[in-house]
Amino acid sequence: MFIEIDDIKKSYGAGENKFQVLKGISFKVNKGEMVVLLGPSGSGKSTLLNIIGGIDTLDSGRVGIDGEYIENMSEKERIAYRRKNLGYIFQSYNLIPNLTVRENIEVGEYLSKNHLDIDELIDVLGLKKHQDKIPNQLSGGQQQRTSIGRAIIKNPNLLLCDEPTGALDSDTSKQILELIEKVKNKYNTSIIMVTHNENIAKMADVIIRLKDGVIISNEINNNKVKASELEL
Repeated sequence: MFIEIDDIKKSYGAGENKFQVLKGISFKVNKGEMVVLLGPSGSGKSTLLNIIGGIDTLDSGRVGIDGEYIENMSEKERIAYRRKNLGYIFQSYNLIPNLTVRENIEVGEYLSKNHLDIDELIDVLGLKKHQDKIPNQLSGGQQQRTSIGRAIIKNPNLLLCDEPTGALDSDTSKQILELIEKVKNKYNTSIIMVTHNENIAKMADVIIRLKDGVIISNEINNNKVKASELEL
């Protein structure tokens, strides 16, 4: 098993103000699978994603990627873990405003010794004609493509996506989802995506539904829909 999430619990606050966000989350992900985490606001989706990514700490449980477990790591070890294993795509693009598309992607390239070929990736992203532009010269979709490039140039074992189409219109959202699907198929990248959109979940290999900090269903999707055929 490539990714193991075992009995994750997480609380914030103390005493009477203590609030348990995650109440024992467990699931596994195979190499090259796309898992979508579905649930309403407050269900714990983003907190879980941040714990898997080593951004937030857990109270108890285990998180392992390819045999490496983060719960006992020092901060220095967590940084190395993130660099080796993880790429992030967020709703906000977080691009460096005075760098070109190519230079923004190269920021991710510098973090890995096993990075992808940047020219090939820029072509896959559909950014060849835009690679010398800076972010304020790009559309929202082009900026998100650039942020995806920055995340995957280092050839991560796992791509974490937190509402990656949340700030985009439906047509652009579909283009971004097609690109994520293409990346998954071309590079065999494992993906965990947080969304509240039921239709996006139709493209996943596995659909996990959360509510109030617990998993209420974990299902293999036997009727996958291609991203290009989604109704958004």
